[in-house]
Amino acid sequence: MRMLGRFAYLPMTAAGLLTAVLGGNALANDELMSLAADAKNWAMPTGDYANTRYSKLNQINKDNAKDLEVKWTFSTGVLRGHEGGPLVIGDVMYVHTPFPNIVYALDLKNDGKILWKYEPKQDPNVIAIMCCDTVNRGVAYGDGKIILYQADTMVTALDAKTGKVAWQAQNGEKTDGGLAESGTSAPMVVKDKVIIGISGAEYGVRGHLTAYNLSDGKRAWRAYSTGPDSETLIDPEKTTHLGKPVGKDSGMNTWEGEQWKTGGGTTWGWYAYDPELNLIYYGTGNPSTWNPNQRPGDNRWSMTIFARDADTGMAKWAYQMTPHDEWDYDGVNEMILVDDMEIMGQPKDVLVHFDRNGFAYTLDRSTGELLVAKKYDPTVNWATEVVMDPKSEQYGRPQVVDQYSTEHNGEDVNTTGVCPAALGTKDQQPATYSPKTKLFYVPTNHVCMDYEPYRVSYTAGQAYVGATVNMYPTPNSHGGMGNFIAWDAAKGEIVWSIPERFSVWSGALATDGDVIFYGTLEGYIKAVDTQGKELYRFKTPSGIIGNINTFEHGGKQYIAVLSGVGGWAGIGLAGGLLGAEGAAAWQEAVAGERAPTEESERIATAGLGAVGGYAALADYTTLGGQLTVFGLPD
Repeated sequence: MRMLGRFAYLPMTAAGLLTAVLGGNALANDELMSLAADAKNWAMPTGDYANTRYSKLNQINKDNAKDLEVKWTFSTGVLRGHEGGPLVIGDVMYVHTPFPNIVYALDLKNDGKILWKYEPKQDPNVIAIMCCDTVNRGVAYGDGKIILYQADTMVTALDAKTGKVAWQAQNGEKTDGGLAESGTSAPMVVKDKVIIGISGAEYGVRGHLTAYNLSDGKRAWRAYSTGPDSETLIDPEKTTHLGKPVGKDSGMNTWEGEQWKTGGGTTWGWYAYDPELNLIYYGTGNPSTWNPNQRPGDNRWSMTIFARDADTGMAKWAYQMTPHDEWDYDGVNEMILVDDMEIMGQPKDVLVHFDRNGFAYTLDRSTGELLVAKKYDPTVNWATEVVMDPKSEQYGRPQVVDQYSTEHNGEDVNTTGVCPAALGTKDQQPATYSPKTKLFYVPTNHVCMDYEPYRVSYTAGQAYVGATVNMYPTPNSHGGMGNFIAWDAAKGEIVWSIPERFSVWSGALATDGDVIFYGTLEGYIKAVDTQGKELYRFKTPSGIIGNINTFEHGGKQYIAVLSGVGGWAGIGLAGGLLGAEGAAAWQEAVAGERAPTEESERIATAGLGAVGGYAALADYTTLGGQLTVFGLPD
């Protein structure tokens, strides 16, 4: 496949001409492809279908990045975790917020004047069932509409010019939090459809990916992560796993009884699309419960990379990275598509995925062939390797170390020193790829954990976790909880690494100006060159967990980022869990009678283990909600 790389950065006029020549759906949503091809815009949540987060803009470069300054700011009016980033289409910027999921349209020609504001009415009970803060990862654009995926699982299409509701679709079974379904992911518009995931595996929500018609919001198809072939949209003979047919009802017979019905595998990450292959790529999350002893089997298709036909949802191939997960290593992180990557002397069109489990995977995105699987943090210890010999029965499987196996050690046993922690060597915060350097620039976590599974029963709408977790900086290292790294996906090697005090929880950005941007939990936006040398830093009002974007307006390039500490790493601050009262309430709701009795332990293990590990974050930042836009001096 060569088309994606060549077309991704075509000028708008050339893309329009090719659309006319090739016609119809050949280049997916024609208008959206044209907008995304113009580097002046940031028309998709991840910049392009390939999820590269790379911009051809180069007015800001390695020589003048030191001169960057704040040009203007905008307060969102919400004080929770601000993930994702704004869209920029022509003269209008679209900014979103965490719950209550406000959308603003700002006029870039008129000092950011608010053209319209949309604030949906949602049941506040939804807040309590959002496991890791009330985040939202952004809106999408297509066919003159802004697509918002609300916390209550309503998909709302807004007229991009007026903000009026064009249509709505209910993605979950309930919108009052009664079944603990929630919406946090950014939609993706592909051809004439809107792709939507679901959150809630910590409550036993059964994961699915759904396509809605962009024109009217009617459901086109839904593919579940678990269950019979008719519901997972798997062909037992044609859908492959590492080159072999998956067999009949693989989403059921790898579970005990009917556990697949509450099996998790939610789909709250990012989605990629290859227009030529017409395949959508995404990952599924953890199996429910977190106690592996309660769910024998590989628990397919949790922890899986899927390649699905965009028109029908049928799975072409799947690859399960962490069979029978024992550590909550969700597989939802972004899939980055790269053409002509030379691997062992052969050019390959690949998919690159940095998984929570600490391994970075490079696969042939047409066939699902596994090409590279290497640790992108050398301190990862739960597995020694992923077997790469196709002749081995263990092909593609991680080789688990008994010392760090929470199943091997058993229920009610605290397995200590597991690296990485449950939030992974990287969570959803997206990496970036530069076609100039052929390297990936990756925001990472450098955190380990103690993990004690315990037996839990399922009740609809109630927490279904079954583990007590405590997180802390990786021992015998630099003392911090994060690194920002450059990665060679062809070789599976770290090229350079920048240590950080806390996890790097922002989405990164690479540009043609040879500048790489990322943000820190303390609130710094940083610019480094392609060798990792710092060029610029500025501390924004709150911690950055948003994704850094760039655009051009009025002939000038700008950098934009949302700041507002929160997310899983910042849930102690965002959710008020650093104090005894807040932590006790969380423990009662999630752990119940298994809640720790010591106050210090109740606080440390709240927020699914993150509160204790990131407690020091409160010494460096506080709650906020602001968009900051940077540019060069006039």
